[in-house]
Amino acid sequence: MMMDTQSAAGGASPVEAEVLRIRGLLEQRRYAEALSAANSLAVQVPENRDVLYMCAVSQRYLNQIPAALGTLDRLERHHPRFSRLHQERGHCYVALRDAPRAIEAFLAAVNINLALPASWGMLESLYRMKGNRENAQMAADHVATLKNLPAEVVAATAYFLDGELAPAEAIIRAFLLKHGNHVEAMRLLARIGIAHDVLDDAEILLQAVLELAPNYKIARFEYARVLLDRHKHRRAIQELEKLLALEPQNRHYQTLFATACVGIGANEKALALYQQLLAGAPHAAELHLSIAHSLKTLGRTAESIEAYRAASAAQADYGDAYWSLANLKTYRFAPDELTRMRAEEARLGTSPVDRYHLCFALGKALEDSGDYAGSYRYYERGNQLKRAESRYRPEIIERNTQMQIATCTRELFARHEGGGSRAADPIFIVGLPRSGSTLLEQILASHSRVEGTHELADIQRIVHELQGRDESEQSSPRYPRVLQDLRAEDLLRLGEKYLSDTRVYRTDMAFFIDKMPNNFRHIGLIHLLLPNAKIIDARREPMACCFSNFKQLFASGQEFTYSLVDIARYYRTYLELMRHWNTVLPGRILKVDHEDIVDDLEPTVRRLLDFCGLEFEPACLDFHKTERSVRTASSEQVRQPIFRDGLDQWKNFEPWLAPLRSALGDALDKYRD
Repeated sequence: MMMDTQSAAGGASPVEAEVLRIRGLLEQRRYAEALSAANSLAVQVPENRDVLYMCAVSQRYLNQIPAALGTLDRLERHHPRFSRLHQERGHCYVALRDAPRAIEAFLAAVNINLALPASWGMLESLYRMKGNRENAQMAADHVATLKNLPAEVVAATAYFLDGELAPAEAIIRAFLLKHGNHVEAMRLLARIGIAHDVLDDAEILLQAVLELAPNYKIARFEYARVLLDRHKHRRAIQELEKLLALEPQNRHYQTLFATACVGIGANEKALALYQQLLAGAPHAAELHLSIAHSLKTLGRTAESIEAYRAASAAQADYGDAYWSLANLKTYRFAPDELTRMRAEEARLGTSPVDRYHLCFALGKALEDSGDYAGSYRYYERGNQLKRAESRYRPEIIERNTQMQIATCTRELFARHEGGGSRAADPIFIVGLPRSGSTLLEQILASHSRVEGTHELADIQRIVHELQGRDESEQSSPRYPRVLQDLRAEDLLRLGEKYLSDTRVYRTDMAFFIDKMPNNFRHIGLIHLLLPNAKIIDARREPMACCFSNFKQLFASGQEFTYSLVDIARYYRTYLELMRHWNTVLPGRILKVDHEDIVDDLEPTVRRLLDFCGLEFEPACLDFHKTERSVRTASSEQVRQPIFRDGLDQWKNFEPWLAPLRSALGDALDKYRD
């Protein structure tokens, strides 16, 4: 019997308390009472997973098999990935002596959740009864594997695979505290960390697993995935090369290796690998999507459109394929595509992830057609779905801003004057997403001495290193306070580390661009480590910038963008912190307003080049002709000449943006300061 995560974590609500009471009735075999109570509770919470499950279990034990199957059908409509519903359906078919359907149901259960001893045991019996010795032995092997594992690890794994992270984590942590290092327990805790996006913990745990069991290929594969998620692409490649040396034809290894190649900018190599993989699986929607992304990055737009269409043809509800077409910013959907997108978004079986991708795509499509009311409804719905799965808390960012202001003082910078690495190679472009930073990057990267890379995560990795292991101390985190304690040798080491780690993205040009927008929060750190680096603040009028973020579905991060109020708070925080940096580091940051680039291109470009110590080159004005890989949402826009039309697009939605205007307050005027 399973229970809700919140119940397991304590502080049960009245509904959760009643779920626990009914569970107790089932354990006491008081099935009639349990069914009556579950039916009553189902009136109040008709889609609750555990209530429907307990109804079905009670009905089966009371020999009400057709009713139990009907309840399980209802449960599957709302929770199709709940393994125990399939297991319970298998028990119902066993009661009906329908072996083929029972086998199908138990297989569905173990395909979701391998840690179900009851399902494997029933499969072994059913296969033996049918005379299928090979499959019976396979099931028996799984039973034996589970028996060889500690019961706590099996139970925690079952919880984890059914998405119940809190009880899984509680069980496995208690087991490790009692029994010490255990490879499977440590790997499970790492997987829970990945699910919680606590990737630094997961990396350390998987590294420890591989020290204990260096030949554990699944753990090494998971380790490589975590390294990729932490933008440690070169190290991930090293781990994947070890795996590919053992299994050169393993498609999982090959796919992740191609993804790692994208991470280091080897897009041609990644494209070739994806195309090779597609030859063996021509209907794999995700491979068509990866190929399309690579083609887009390389500027092969027409080919990328065909690949995105192939992805949507391979999977009709593949929201990411439709959103990727919309995210080209230049693509226009045909009427039949819009009809299909609307139908898939409205379909009950569409997953939440595909649904919000479809919502953002429909928002863009209807905006392009002039239906602004319909467009806003889809944008709003997509943002609500995305915000519902986010753990973003604006007060944490605001508190960090105040700590940066308190820590990074004139005195701190004066004390370390002359410290850090003296290299002048990096050009940091910071600001909010959708503020024109990609356009600035394209202009600078059109210069013969400047290398365009992409949004590098290396400063954030240094922040994590300085933060250490106390990130849970949200009220008083170690970073940025630790900046006060750094010595000259620390600053030099970290500055050189940044230059060394970013070398993989560069060729032999004198300067390179790091376009991670959120680095505006770490300008103090950047100046301490790299005092000769150039820092450019890409700024855009707040209504246009904030609404452009609201319309954008980001591949990862930027969690503040899925609420108009959150976006406004973040923008105000950005202005406050930039005012501080300009006060304590006068003249060290160049502010470039997006509107100035659009309205007065050549003088703005000359000012930009002068700040970077670069001579003027006409190619910087013809930036749209520069052929290079661009990975951000503005990739197709920067391959065209500048048009002013985009500056005021937000005004088409002005009737719905009063909350944004109100939340921005005086930022509407002060952003030019």
